[in-house]
Amino acid sequence: MRVLNVTSSIDLKAGGGGAERTFQMSRFLSKHGVQCTVLTLNTGLDAQRVAALAPATLVALDSMWRRFHVPKISWNSWTTIRRLVKEADIIHLMAHWSVLSVAVYFAIRFSSKPYVVCPAGSLPLFGRSGWLKRIYNVVVGNSIIRNASAWIAVTASEFPHFESYGISSSKVTVIPNGVCEEDFPKTDVKAFLSRRGLPEAPVILFMGRINAIKGPDLLLQAFAQVRNRLPEYHLVFAGPDAGMLSELRNAVAVLGLGECVHFLGYVGGADKASAYRSAKLLVVPSLQEAMSIVALEAGICGIPVLLTDQCGFGDIRLVDPRLEVPATAEGISEGLVRLLGEEKVLKEVAPVWQDFVARRYAWDSIAPQYIGLYCAILGTVK
Repeated sequence: MRVLNVTSSIDLKAGGGGAERTFQMSRFLSKHGVQCTVLTLNTGLDAQRVAALAPATLVALDSMWRRFHVPKISWNSWTTIRRLVKEADIIHLMAHWSVLSVAVYFAIRFSSKPYVVCPAGSLPLFGRSGWLKRIYNVVVGNSIIRNASAWIAVTASEFPHFESYGISSSKVTVIPNGVCEEDFPKTDVKAFLSRRGLPEAPVILFMGRINAIKGPDLLLQAFAQVRNRLPEYHLVFAGPDAGMLSELRNAVAVLGLGECVHFLGYVGGADKASAYRSAKLLVVPSLQEAMSIVALEAGICGIPVLLTDQCGFGDIRLVDPRLEVPATAEGISEGLVRLLGEEKVLKEVAPVWQDFVARRYAWDSIAPQYIGLYCAILGTVK
């Protein structure tokens, strides 16, 4: 089977969770015998990331406009897209607001090839450039969704998103995000703390892009509210600036929390594993998310997670209902006190959460779900 995975970026700094999902999915499809090619743009690529994609192969087109991930339009790029689509048995379009996906979609229609879409929570008109997104949907976005051979949701919470585009939830297949334990080896945490200028103190960790939709401001407000009740704790933000860093730094100064709030910027590789393992608790304060990958990454490291009820990860309540809270500063602050107020609580939750993630969300068990869906589609088409 030959699968073409299409994503605007596999760079974690720019692409976030969608980039990581496509990256891991492609790796593990290949390991399960699928001939997998990833078509993306060349922004943010490095040799180590490309090598780690193996045994999947990578084709990267030149980028013309980084902010909106617009490929450089040329006859060569169009010829490459046409060739890759023609060679594939099935095409997988990741995310939704993508100029690259539009180009691939036209090649798909020209070649009459089956394709699947996985918006991964991106279908709602949320965030910046709302007017551009409306135009995109009118011109081509609605057609891309409606003409697909199959629809993949990361979690059942996406069903209403698909229904708003005219796709019945009964037609949508849920395949969750996954995690690869090998990517998070045990590390020298003390050396990491020293290198990053962090104290050897209990840490509340935020991991992700610093922008409004991820809710870092809510976490900072919540931390300020419980500071007197949890005086030994430090708050660490790990992730690239996506438009909100200056605002957060100013708020930290106003709140007088400069000595206990730290900003690391982007962390990856071994440093990412160390950041997780240095924390007592990861907090995911998102206002909208399909399913938090960082929650899985922390879980496989044995670190408990507190996340909001807007993260599309309601199954975490099966581990402990205290791990999900409303997406408000008050909800997060109450959750912090419940989990961190008594040391025994985290000790009880941590091993249960780690086992839950390992059993349900290992990529080795998720990749076959894609293969089964692809086989069903190709059998129908043939």
